[in-house]
Amino acid sequence: MKIRSITYFCNPGWPLDESEIEWAGKFLTDATAAYKAAGFEVESTRLATVPFLQMLGADKIDETPRLAEQVSAAIQSAGIAYAALGPAQPEVLESFAVIPEAIAAAENIFFSGTVADARFGISMPALQACANVITRCSRITPDGFGNLRFAALANVKPGSPFFPAAYHGHEDPVFSIATEAADLAVQVFTKARSVTDGQWTLASEIEKYGKELAVVGDELGRRSSIVFGGIDFSLAPFPSESASIGAAMERLGVPKAGLHGSLAAAAILTEIVERARFSGTGFNGLMLPVLEDSFLAQRAAEGTLSVKDLLLYSAVCGTGLDTVPLPGDTTPDQIAALLLDLSAMSLRLNKPLTARLMPIPGKKAGDPTNFNFEYFANSRVMALEAEPLKPPLSESRRFTLAPHHSH
Repeated sequence: MKIRSITYFCNPGWPLDESEIEWAGKFLTDATAAYKAAGFEVESTRLATVPFLQMLGADKIDETPRLAEQVSAAIQSAGIAYAALGPAQPEVLESFAVIPEAIAAAENIFFSGTVADARFGISMPALQACANVITRCSRITPDGFGNLRFAALANVKPGSPFFPAAYHGHEDPVFSIATEAADLAVQVFTKARSVTDGQWTLASEIEKYGKELAVVGDELGRRSSIVFGGIDFSLAPFPSESASIGAAMERLGVPKAGLHGSLAAAAILTEIVERARFSGTGFNGLMLPVLEDSFLAQRAAEGTLSVKDLLLYSAVCGTGLDTVPLPGDTTPDQIAALLLDLSAMSLRLNKPLTARLMPIPGKKAGDPTNFNFEYFANSRVMALEAEPLKPPLSESRRFTLAPHHSH
């Protein structure tokens, strides 16, 4: 198990308070050393701010690319790998429109866009605006890589250290930990004598590491007067067999990830994380990022795993749709229809879900992907079974969905 990131949450304001980011860099350097001394490998350090609209104000939203450039330069000086500037908001649709230019302006800056939450329900204009961002970001580079740094958010609260969803919810600084823990699930279910045996063993492993991570975090918090926000112990993968959540599902007994039995495996693995006791923040679920997981990438390339399958599994597990390669000619209207389903699921099930979709220019369904990126496993472009919505959905502005409850 690795630490995917130590994420520092703050509000550096606008004009940018570079001393805040400089201090964040020093803290993250100390935190990295403390976790390494405790035996953990730290993959990256990151900064997450309050939503950029809150920093700039609606009247200065056009300054978003300049904000991205300045934060990018400041975090590089401070030794921080990446920053997330939070979500665009449905009440200011212009906050979506400025994102592609800001992503093009700074290669280490992430953004997101809120399309649904319990407060205002589902915003159809925000869905369409988010879909437009995705299609525009797909053209920033020939391989469609810009969308690695953007996600649609449905019902996602502040505080998760995982990018692109990370953003801060108040003024006082906080730090938290994101794990890369799919390897624990692979190890446990390779040896488990039964499902029950694996459930209790993996929960015990998560609790053990959770306690070790929290001891260091609490001590760092005491030394620096920065609140330790907790651990997002999501079972995030890395593109190798030993750290593949698809491999863990198959070790559980599913013949191939994507075949029937996969939803049950996703539910079992997610329930284990929920069963374990640790200081949690964020998603704390199962992540199924197609291009970040060698087994999922292979099953998608074979046609065993579809976009609909991934959406279905989101009902019982982690974060939604992640690093999904789509045809380059996918239209905003098609994407909006998919985001609507994701949003409806998030509100009815009262759970956070995200969508990081990656249309690839010039590619059609079934074409191989050819990313040259150490954190990706190549696959094939996945078909999207979607057409433009019709009235009354297409002509609605906003509607609410109450969480499901039994009578």
